[in-house]
Amino acid sequence: MSILRIAIAGAGLIGQRHLELIQANPSCELAALVDPATAARDVAQRAGVSLFPSLEALFESDRPDGIILATPNQLHVEQALVCLQAGVAALIEKPVAHTLEEGERLLAASRDSKVPLLVGHHRAHSPILQRAREIIREGRLGSLVAVMGSALFYKPEDYFDAAPWRRKAGGGPVLINLIHEVGNLRSLCGEIVAVQALASSATRGFPVEDTVSISLRFANGALGSFLLSDTAASARSWEQTSRENRDYPSYDDEDCYLIAGTSGSLAVPTMRLKRYDQPEGHSWWKPFTCEVADLQREDPLARQLEHFCQVIRGEAEPLVSARDGLQNLRVVDAIGRAARDGGTVVVVSG
Repeated sequence: MSILRIAIAGAGLIGQRHLELIQANPSCELAALVDPATAARDVAQRAGVSLFPSLEALFESDRPDGIILATPNQLHVEQALVCLQAGVAALIEKPVAHTLEEGERLLAASRDSKVPLLVGHHRAHSPILQRAREIIREGRLGSLVAVMGSALFYKPEDYFDAAPWRRKAGGGPVLINLIHEVGNLRSLCGEIVAVQALASSATRGFPVEDTVSISLRFANGALGSFLLSDTAASARSWEQTSRENRDYPSYDDEDCYLIAGTSGSLAVPTMRLKRYDQPEGHSWWKPFTCEVADLQREDPLARQLEHFCQVIRGEAEPLVSARDGLQNLRVVDAIGRAARDGGTVVVVSG
């Protein structure tokens, strides 16, 4: 099997993380870097590859098998369109677009193209989520009834000092953090069709929210509740429970999701499973059978890269398509509108 040549656009922190993963993967090699910034020269020199100021300049000189777009959000759509025109598969870092309108434009273009696009919601490649999906699809929980989720964490003051725009509208946890959770919940429980939300800025006093309470309705009839806060001294977040990013301290006695069905419930990511033994006669008077589902941990970013290689070779369809990436944006947008305006907001799909 030939080694795939993959280029990276964007030599910032996430771009350099992708670079490390490519160098560690025997299925691919780094073809080039694309970044107009002066600082990118050192990154390219250390990696031993050519540096190009733009995708257009790269494609005039070379045609890699794939490209990873690790650039600022507002560049994602235009650069993905350039990749589509050049016939080069792209992995687009999340979010797929910085506005719904731009996301719709990219989705329309991708539908008319045979060039694959993979959106970098890397948690979708987590073995934890994969195992949880298997348990749900095997029917071990019965019919889904409800999900409770949380992303409760405390961002330090220097987080806001480093980027003052985070104190303003658009800088809160809804637009910055919630899109990860939406992707997880859709992956586990299906499409979200309606939302309600209450937001507060009472703790930090910024113009933007710091805490949000969200209600969700799924297409299968299940309901969900979700608590989001960047000012809560709590470990009930994916980062602090999954142990997938070692930069964060983790706590193996905490979960961030509880998925409940008619036959049992699953806590994620500890994978504690409580089920009724018999298919009938369920009752709160009867004890559960308790177990911890088996799990093999791997780096979801590394798994995402391997999946991208499979997508380039035509061996797999994108696990997170442009349509999926846009749908995550639509749900986040609906939650933001519900928090601002009140009432129930129906989530558009397409």
